[in-house]
Amino acid sequence: MQFEAVIGLEVHAQLKTKSKIFCGCSTAFGAAPNTHVCPVCLGMPGVLPVLNKKVVEYTMRMALATNCNIANHSRFARKNYFYPDLPKGYQISQYELPIATAGYIDIEVGASGKRIGITRIHMEEDAGKLIHDSRRPVSMVDFNRTGVPLMEIVSEPDMRSPQEASAYLRKLRAIIRWLDIGDGNMEEGSFRCDANVSIRPRGSKELGTRTEIKNMNSFRHVEHALLYEIERQKEVLAEGGHVIQETRLWNPDTGRTAAMRGKEEAHDYRYFPDPDLLPLVIDDQWIALVKSQLPELPDQRKARFMAQYGLPEYDAGILTSSRQLAEYFEQCLAKHSKAKQVSNWIMGPLLGLLNSQDKTIEQSPVSAEALAALLDLIQKGTISGKIAKTVFEEMAASGKTATQVVKEKGLEQVSDSDAIGRTVDQVLAAHPDEVERYRQGQVKLLGFFVGQVMKATAGKANPKTVNEILRQKLAS
Repeated sequence: MQFEAVIGLEVHAQLKTKSKIFCGCSTAFGAAPNTHVCPVCLGMPGVLPVLNKKVVEYTMRMALATNCNIANHSRFARKNYFYPDLPKGYQISQYELPIATAGYIDIEVGASGKRIGITRIHMEEDAGKLIHDSRRPVSMVDFNRTGVPLMEIVSEPDMRSPQEASAYLRKLRAIIRWLDIGDGNMEEGSFRCDANVSIRPRGSKELGTRTEIKNMNSFRHVEHALLYEIERQKEVLAEGGHVIQETRLWNPDTGRTAAMRGKEEAHDYRYFPDPDLLPLVIDDQWIALVKSQLPELPDQRKARFMAQYGLPEYDAGILTSSRQLAEYFEQCLAKHSKAKQVSNWIMGPLLGLLNSQDKTIEQSPVSAEALAALLDLIQKGTISGKIAKTVFEEMAASGKTATQVVKEKGLEQVSDSDAIGRTVDQVLAAHPDEVERYRQGQVKLLGFFVGQVMKATAGKANPKTVNEILRQKLAS
């Protein structure tokens, strides 16, 4: 029997606010344990939470960017469960009345596109962090993360492969970063994912028994965990068994998932409206204001880059992979009008340099204006494209402008026909056999002669002039 996977993802993204969702404590990462805490986030008796307006605004931005409907009335609920990192014994979340519902995003896997539905987006507070002692059977808890604002994004079960799930996650994270509402750092836990996966006979509409997978902190882990779990469920059914609804942990060291506990249902958490928080009212005017402040979104900018600048879809996709990279491209283009040349240099030498140094575009040692000035020198014929790469490397290392590097190192391109002609004569005289073979019809040897002339001039000769003079002299 042929099976297909059915995958839905629950994504928790920490929002990049300066203070927590219900108190004024700092959300800064990396502080000493239990220093960013107060009676409110520690759940002391008699304290009252106060909602952070910026959390609502950031969540509204994400809802609008993912085509969701924002509810005019929503409310917070208490999700009751006991765990050492939850000081109140409950988590403030949203349940029956979330802030946003019924959205979608479009993803691309290979050459095909697909629309993934978003069931809901809601706000909640994060829990603390347990730290397990490797030498003793002791666990400690750091409450700094308690109360940090989370946005949970729940997808429809629309994904059918680990690759689609990974593409969906990458797209969500790109939007979050583009909107500047979160850093999307999976390694630090500010972008986390739980996956619900089941299998069913291909063509069936009925859902199979699902398992939930936790502890995936990279896109690669998500793909590997889903692939393993899909195959595990197939083996269980092939052997006549039944898939158990449960929560499983992904172990990247063994490459396997392992049972953690029985899967909870909503009623297990005894949700009820939080009596300490008023219902959240969002009027249409506020929604319109937030919408008007949204930046041009990645898909929109990608389409514009293709239409306005004539870029291939691949180039436009790379350049809009981050908002900062897209802005760098247009800043460069404002100074140098050749869009494809700018795109090639950003995707080639620039991103190659940044990747080798593990830097982001914001940390680029070559500014957009400096790169545009370098490209202008190529267009004017001052330097060749080959020499330009040497100039670029020196610009990145020294911080000097392209003009300074060219003058200091004497890298101006030689376009003088007489000087190039003399070098061509020397090259032809040194290779009489190759000259004879060329004249007998081996015209591919022209590239050999061009290379010898460029070598003799240390790459400074104008390649176009070199080709013209060589053809003239070889034909005579």
